[in-house]
Amino acid sequence: MIVLNVKIETNPGTVAALKDAVATMEKASRAEPGCVEYVFATEISNPTNIRIVEHWRDLDSLKLHFTLPHMAAFQEAIRKNPPKSMEMKSFDATEIPFPPK
Repeated sequence: MIVLNVKIETNPGTVAALKDAVATMEKASRAEPGCVEYVFATEISNPTNIRIVEHWRDLDSLKLHFTLPHMAAFQEAIRKNPPKSMEMKSFDATEIPFPPK
């Protein structure tokens, strides 16, 4: 499983537009066959920070995701409403039972 952890630090004047763009992306991404989970939230202590957590079945599913029209629309929203910063970390993860035995 591929896990992405994204942090977008927005500006107060652009946070609403980026939230709308991410909400559209979330809905479309969840419909993709390789998407296991896709969720976003804003930080309670800093509502201009957006967090996105994605789980993908495999790397091929994620690569396809980056080629789809809703990704292009999201990238256009980022260009029109540039965030202060954007950080994405990706992990190749193996699920383990919890709590560990």
